[in-house]
Amino acid sequence: MVEAVFFDLDGTLADTAPDLGHALNLLREQRGLPHLALDIIRPYASHGARGLLEIGLDLRPDDLDFGAARLEFLAFYERYLCHYTRLFAGVAELLDGLESRGMAWGIVTNKPARFTDPLIERLGLAQRAACIVSGDTCANAKPHPEPLLYAARQAGKDPAKSLYVGDAERDIAAARAAGMVSLVALYGYLDETDRPHEWQADGAIESPLGVFDYL
Repeated sequence: MVEAVFFDLDGTLADTAPDLGHALNLLREQRGLPHLALDIIRPYASHGARGLLEIGLDLRPDDLDFGAARLEFLAFYERYLCHYTRLFAGVAELLDGLESRGMAWGIVTNKPARFTDPLIERLGLAQRAACIVSGDTCANAKPHPEPLLYAARQAGKDPAKSLYVGDAERDIAAARAAGMVSLVALYGYLDETDRPHEWQADGAIESPLGVFDYL
């Protein structure tokens, strides 16, 4: 009975890790540090600047240098926002298939609108999505359910008849709190500490096209 499908952005719809990693390596380069391999960075790409600065510079929010490093990182990322980023294989076919079925789809991410809006535009999805909800659209971000409930209202759909797909525990927690069905994107940015089978999702998919199998 699903009538709408909402997606997380980083690690679910788009592979943004290469550009996030590039920004992080430029920061390391400025400090005389060697570049990190993308395989090391990729699992932390859904953790935002906080997670990336921890893995890249061993900085945490309570460190004195964290604030300045975060601003530098975000400036680099904004400059290379969609240089290497691509939709995951199968996403284009998935979105085409949802639209051919008359199903609405949208994006709910914790990425600030400063980055979300131009990125979605460059990926060619801005005019197709029923809604685009960024991390600063609502008063609360995921794992709070507010962004997902807002997305459902924007799309004119019942949350109980909506599906949310994401690659982080906060995605599944938000979906459960919003009364939505949820799927874990196992192809996304999970690290070795993640235990997706413990997140109480309604299912898991190995590729974007796995959404069709669930539907």
